Amino acid sequence: MSLLPELRYPSVAELVSSARALAAHRPALCTLRQVGVSRAGRPLHLLSVGHARRAVLVVAGAHANEPTGGSTLLALAERVVRERELRSDTSWHFLLCADPDGASLHVTPAPRSLFDYHLGFFRPAGPEQPEWSPSVLPPDRLPPETRALTRVIDELRPYLQVTLHGTDLGGSWVQLTKDIPGLAEPFAKSAAELRIPVETGASDAAGWPASGPGVHVMPAPGSDAAYPSMPDDARHSTWYHAHRYGGLTAVVEVPMWASDLVDDPAPHPAPAAALRRLARRLVRDGREVERVLAEALPRLQGVDGPLLRAAKWALELVPGLAADWTHTSPADTTMAYVGSVDAFGRRLPLRAAAMLLRVLRETDDRAAPLLEHLVASWSDAFAERFRARWVPLEHQVEHQSRTVVAAALHARGQREQAGEIGEAPHARARRSA
Repeated sequence: MSLLPELRYPSVAELVSSARALAAHRPALCTLRQVGVSRAGRPLHLLSVGHARRAVLVVAGAHANEPTGGSTLLALAERVVRERELRSDTSWHFLLCADPDGASLHVTPAPRSLFDYHLGFFRPAGPEQPEWSPSVLPPDRLPPETRALTRVIDELRPYLQVTLHGTDLGGSWVQLTKDIPGLAEPFAKSAAELRIPVETGASDAAGWPASGPGVHVMPAPGSDAAYPSMPDDARHSTWYHAHRYGGLTAVVEVPMWASDLVDDPAPHPAPAAALRRLARRLVRDGREVERVLAEALPRLQGVDGPLLRAAKWALELVPGLAADWTHTSPADTTMAYVGSVDAFGRRLPLRAAAMLLRVLRETDDRAAPLLEHLVASWSDAFAERFRARWVPLEHQVEHQSRTVVAAALHARGQREQAGEIGEAPHARARRSA
């Protein structure tokens, strides 16, 4: 019987309960242990399946607003337990949730619409995100969730780290810190079978080389950034921590709602002009949220917290990003890329408005109804513009799971040539204790 809750995304407590049940069912094969605590004191748990030295690390919950990863992680753990060949010479390790504090604040387990999704939306400010904090903070200020994740990487030395991400509306794509030859074919086949569009021009990977449609490989250090204003750099994130042990990271993105407008490789007739137009809309929308914030701030004296910090941080990104789109040559000139930028430009002020709305509701502020109308109208316009269609949860999970397994098998083929065998360090330590 599957451990997945039906028709909704599991909470962290449900993830831990399911992992504990799996470990109790197969105690010789599975272990569940605490590997750290969050800033608020919530435990971070690691489920391990198998004892081989060659390791795959799967991370869920790095972004609280991307809940598919928790469901995928459980499905993968069950599959590895069932399929002996997946663990015959590889141990699998699952960090159940990298940011349990954030997960406690994103509260839409079964969103019925984009508006419903945004009513419970939370995504922390960049310095508070466990994977991204090393790119914007000095080492002595890293949050405990980041330190716990890097300790796990140091212990396991995985040949592959997979971090499970997602998008609210769009398509599926993969970001790699090193290429995995052969991954593009099974990724594309899975997406096609499940009617999930491949986001061929993902703005998250703007300017990156592609090893196949939707499979983007991070450029070498020293390459120009597509968006110079953005404060973070993926090459300083925890994705690169596995490189010190010869490993790599794959980031697997899957949409909640699909749009067939993000996989069109045809040339856009006027990409630079389109980006300038999108920049103007971004500035206009950002200013609309800023006006509500400025009007409410005097009544929010003494109010602070992750929701307000995240809303302010998102708004701070707007001017620089709009300038990038206005003054920098487009990183891509396809219809898909312009569509992805269009979605990004809608997403940023909408998220800021959604989180600010939650703050205003909590304080019963008189500006809340106005902001709720804004969040509703922007959510509806986003869905209508991109012809959003819900991707069944089982399809989200199946596609993400297939892609993880394909990445592990293709990357393992490269490592097998090096003759790496043996047991994981934590397994040897447990035996000798």
